Amino acid sequence: MSAPVPYRYEPTHMVAEVVNAYPALEPGTETGQQVTIAGRVMLRRHQGKLAFAQLHDSSGHIQIFAPAVSTPDFEAFTKLSLGDWIGVTGEVMTTKRGELSVRPSEWVLLAEAKRPFPDKWHGIADIDLRYRQRYVDLWVTEESRRTLLMRSRIVSMTRRFLEDRRFLEVETPTFHPIPGGAAAKPFVTHHNALDVDLFLRIAPELYLKRLVVGGFERVFEIARVFRNEGLSPRHNPEFTMLELYQAYADYHDMMDITEALVAHLATELLGTTKLTYGGRELDVTPPWPRATIGDLIAEHTGRRVTVDMPVAELRTIAGELGVHIEPGYGPGKIILEIYEKTTEAKLWGPIFVLDHPKEVSPLARDHREVPGMVERFEGILAGRELCNAYSELIDPVEQRARFEDQVVQKAAGDDEAMDLDEDYVRALEYGLPPTGGLGIGIDRLVMLLTDTPTIRDVILFPTLRPEQFGSGHGATVVADEQE
Repeated sequence: MSAPVPYRYEPTHMVAEVVNAYPALEPGTETGQQVTIAGRVMLRRHQGKLAFAQLHDSSGHIQIFAPAVSTPDFEAFTKLSLGDWIGVTGEVMTTKRGELSVRPSEWVLLAEAKRPFPDKWHGIADIDLRYRQRYVDLWVTEESRRTLLMRSRIVSMTRRFLEDRRFLEVETPTFHPIPGGAAAKPFVTHHNALDVDLFLRIAPELYLKRLVVGGFERVFEIARVFRNEGLSPRHNPEFTMLELYQAYADYHDMMDITEALVAHLATELLGTTKLTYGGRELDVTPPWPRATIGDLIAEHTGRRVTVDMPVAELRTIAGELGVHIEPGYGPGKIILEIYEKTTEAKLWGPIFVLDHPKEVSPLARDHREVPGMVERFEGILAGRELCNAYSELIDPVEQRARFEDQVVQKAAGDDEAMDLDEDYVRALEYGLPPTGGLGIGIDRLVMLLTDTPTIRDVILFPTLRPEQFGSGHGATVVADEQE
């Protein structure tokens, strides 16, 4: 009868601590140091009266050198399976071949892998299986573990970067009575006790600006947000946003903080601001180039478009450029469609794309020099949008008018248009000082800094089509991915 699995186990060391303490021992050295370590058996072999296992924990791996003469229950040790969790107490030493090892004087089985564990050196070939069974993938696919550990470091360092600049981290509601803060279709749920529909937040923006009204002059939130949209290499229905708001600032200040943050992360994590993404160089050294949306469209299409042009003329230009325009689009929406379909993907960056049409920017402040435009930018890196930022609209009368226009658009069939948020307008009536706001997609930031092509590789548990249990096989890879 096998020994019962203990209820707890107390290692004295992480594997990396042992490895780092003995970087250059001579072959055949016995240190006399006893350690207790724990982890998974990821490789094993048995040669007569000797058994070897490679033990992995979250910090690294080390060999277990188990001679029959000194290893308790040697026969059971030789029958361990790949993936079994064990705890080992023994002496740190090196074999005759110089391999740093722990020679067990005690060992215990902590958990048995009852399913066959993939060979660590071959990993999981089925990509869909990697995402569904991330708990296995993290052990056998080193790239996955490295990327997702990097994600944790990026979030932690971003937090410290902002706190060092006097930003206060806050938490705002996930359930919103009125969806707002972005142009997106929300998920709807129902609260039984209040008998009301609520919406999973599509952005924390309006609550964070309420806090600036309340006197918190620099706030940020690293928030899980939810948008009822399709799946693609750049989109997951739930993802992570950094949003920050700074009183007495404008969108120029937001550009400064964006490029400083990205450069800081690149330097600290990679040792350089000259990155490679998808085999192509990307230099994020500040300052980044800045250009207006109108100038960029003209550069890449040869056509100059402005919001004061007749709609019919803009429609003609869009048609000539192969851009489909829905009925009811105004000048600003047409210009945005032209930009997104003809220009954005051609911008490798980094570049700040400035000054968007007011029609498609209901929360941004009017441009101080260009009528019909607002002080808004998007940061483009590696051909995709990383961030969005404004000089925030602070006039409650203007904000109400913008919301009312959004309501009209929603009634006309735009299910991503915003609703009128009376409480937010009321908050503005108490006074929001000049404020700059910034939103950065954390998942895309991680993709950038880890040279990862798809968002599902930087999310621990990405959204997938539900798996069908009991039918002999799981679901296939989601078939409706979009570019």
